[in-house]
Amino acid sequence: MEFLSIPLAEWVGYMASVVLLISFSMKSMTKLRIINSIGAILFVAYGILLATSWPIIITNTAILGINIYYLTKK
Repeated sequence: MEFLSIPLAEWVGYMASVVLLISFSMKSMTKLRIINSIGAILFVAYGILLATSWPIIITNTAILGINIYYLTKK
């Protein structure tokens, strides 16, 4: 599937990168972790769409887990 001649996987990767960059502009650590978690989820989806890129999936699953840990710890 393509949109504007760009494959879906690339769109998901671009969205994940933008969300990740936005997360680092947050002043609140809670907002940073929530938005960063959304980016991590998008990166996991991107890793799956790349015919299962395990380094991307494992790293972002770990980041998501760390974010969830600190969000629920409060």
